[in-house]
Formats: sequence, C-alpha cells, structure tokens
Amino acid sequence: MTPRIVLVILALAVSGLGQSPQFPLQRGINISHWLSQSDRRGDARESFFQERHVQQIAGWGFDHIRIPIDEEQMWDEQNRAHPRAFRLLQSALSWCEKYELRAIVDLHILRSHHFNAKEKPLWTDPTAQERFFQLWVELSDSLQRWPTSMVAYELMNEPVADHHKEWNKLVDKATAVIRDKESERFVVIGSNRWQSVHTFDSLRVPENDPYIILSFHCYHPMPLTHYKASWTGVGRYTGPVKYPGLIIDPTDLAKQPADIVNMMQGHIEVWNRAKLEALLAKPLALAKKTGLSLYCGEWGTITNAPRTDRLQWYRDMKVNLEKHGIGWATWDFKSNNFGLIGYDETVDETLKTILSSH
Repeated sequence: MTPRIVLVILALAVSGLGQSPQFPLQRGINISHWLSQSDRRGDARESFFQERHVQQIAGWGFDHIRIPIDEEQMWDEQNRAHPRAFRLLQSALSWCEKYELRAIVDLHILRSHHFNAKEKPLWTDPTAQERFFQLWVELSDSLQRWPTSMVAYELMNEPVADHHKEWNKLVDKATAVIRDKESERFVVIGSNRWQSVHTFDSLRVPENDPYIILSFHCYHPMPLTHYKASWTGVGRYTGPVKYPGLIIDPTDLAKQPADIVNMMQGHIEVWNRAKLEALLAKPLALAKKTGLSLYCGEWGTITNAPRTDRLQWYRDMKVNLEKHGIGWATWDFKSNNFGLIGYDETVDETLKTILSSH
C-alpha cells in the first residue's frame, strides 16, 4: 500500500467517510436574564436558574440550551474574571452533561458593543477589539475541558457594524484566536446587523473550516413579535395586530398619532406561513454553498401579542424551520415577556406542547 493511499484512508476515517463534522441541534431554548441582561447577583442570580431547570428542559424534549453571557457579568472593569459567575456557567454545563443536553455559550453583550446602542467602540477602537479577542482566550481556557461534541461557542450576539466588512474581518480574527487554542470546537457565527436573514448573503465565512455553524435570528413581523415592547419603536403602536393576515389594518393605524402612522406605514403587510418560509432563502443558500449547518438561535413572540395569533405564529415558524432541517432555540426560557415559563415559574402549557410536539 502506497503512502498516498494510507493518507487518504486516514483522512476519510478522521472525517467520517468524507462527511463534514456535525454538532446536532434540533430544539433548544435560551437561558436569558441570568448571566446576561440582568442586575441579579449573589443568591438571586444563583436561584434564578438551577439544575432542576435543566432537568425540566431535558424532560420536555429539548436537546440543547443557548446561554447568553455578558462581559460585565463575567469580568469586572479591571478585566478580572468574576469567579462566582464562571462557576455558575460551569455548573450549567455540568448539568447539561448530566441530562445529556448540548450547550451554546453565547457572548451576548460587550462593554464595547450592545446591539441597540448608538455608540459601539468595538468597530473603531483597536483596544476594544483586542479585548474582545482576549475574552475568547479566557473563555476557551475556562471551557475547553468540555467535549467539543457537547459545547459550542457563539462569537457574538447580533453584531451591528456600519459596514458588513467590519464584522467579516472581526469574524476571521476571532475565529483564528479560538482555532489557536481549539481546532475542533464548533463556532457559531451570524450575519451583520442583528443576525438578520436579510444580510446573510453579506456574511463571509472563514474558509476551509468545517467546525462552523451559521446562525440567524427571526422576529418577523415585528409589529406582532414586539407588540407594545417598550424598547422598540414598533412597540409604540398600540392598535390591533393580526396573524395570519394583514398584520396592521390601515383603518386601525389611522387612529394612531401622526408620527406612529408614518413609522408604521411600511408594516402594512400580509403575513402567513409562506411569507415566513420565504425569509429563509438567504440563510439556506449560504448553508448550501458552504456545506455548513444552519441554526436559528433566537425566535419568539412577546406575551403582549394576541394569544391566538401568537401561538399560530409559533406553530408556523416551527413547521418551517423543521421542514428545512434548521435547528432552533426559542427566546426564551424564563421571563414575563417571551418566556416559556414566567418569573413565578408558571409554565405556558400550550406553548410547551407546540414547541415539544413532533
């Protein structure tokens, strides 16, 4: 047997007979407001999410969780790690291992980048970029003992750069930082501008790296998913919304203040399952082109929305994602806005049935 044949056989064996490596993701849920976007600390933070919750999630048929973490939760302003926060993250991964769940650790908000902030130094300050890379060095040091088949890293949540090339350049550098430490760790990457489906054709994926998962978020149509949400402009509209069908009736919109009428004119559209499915075109095209797995890391509708319409939107989204073999994690597990359970831990049984049904 020639040396060349031996090398080919070894390569096929390592790659699974020529197949790309996989990090299977089917149905998951975001553990928000725990190590991200929360003022809870100490006992209040520790009690918010515990082992019993992971057991509960696994028992409902989910196969993974996505864990958003913020820089200010994990490191102080002198860039020193908060040991207690890291212990919580590591405990969550231990619970996942115990109950046979995968996990995605998502670097959600940086001191230099918040997806809704006006100023984002990450794109203009080289020191902020170096700090971002260092965060991943330290996260890798802390988490690399977990199997690559169980834990994946998400570079950053919902990047919002003025120019797509700025994010693409940062993706290349940050991925290289992780690769220097972990060559086979799966890295989750989304497109610029809130991981939108509309910008997915502008995402440039690092070449010759099969350990990448492509991720998008979907909150369309916003008048439904963010109905009366205080943190969005769309949430200022307080008239009726409907799904499926014409999301906002012009007659209802005309009753709103003039500035809201002007803002919402572009949202007078008919939405249904077919239109939601059409949103997947660009992500699916990039996944096909690259041969990489596709993942919807966030999708959900606020509890303010009309309940019947809200639940139908969940049904339609789930059908579309699973029709195309797209793994997903709904937003979110525990909250009074989007939660599968509320802060009082009351379970939305109907939504649970929708999400867990086959």
